[in-house]
Amino acid sequence: MASSYETFFDHDRFAVVGHSQAKPFPLLSYRGLKRLGKTVYPIDPSSALIDGDTAYPSLDALPGPIEALIIEVPRAETRDWVEAAARAGLRDVWIHMGHDTPEAVALAETSGIELRTGTCAVMYLNPGLSYHSIHKAIMKLAGKY
Repeated sequence: MASSYETFFDHDRFAVVGHSQAKPFPLLSYRGLKRLGKTVYPIDPSSALIDGDTAYPSLDALPGPIEALIIEVPRAETRDWVEAAARAGLRDVWIHMGHDTPEAVALAETSGIELRTGTCAVMYLNPGLSYHSIHKAIMKLAGKY
């Protein structure tokens, strides 16, 4: 049986949110979703382009609906993005490991969001041998995959 981390990628339409002015945009997640043939929108309030694609400043600015959101922003911004996801009616959100906060997790829970956190989305997106595949093997052994 697939874990909720794996079933997260059953969706077809995603957004990946980052803040390039504060830290590099999460290109590995963004490119991994595109490589899988998913519709994916970059959200970055500090950049007009991500990887040559139009970046959007918010969920409200997206040109179409999404089903799931990956958040990889500075921790101080995470709760606000979870709140935006709740307002948009999203039910599937992944907060990249190390970017979650107790406030963001609590808000997701009270908003009915199925939250994935504590691990890296990239290890589910990149096949082959890499740092992320080693991370995946360790997480599987620990029963956290």
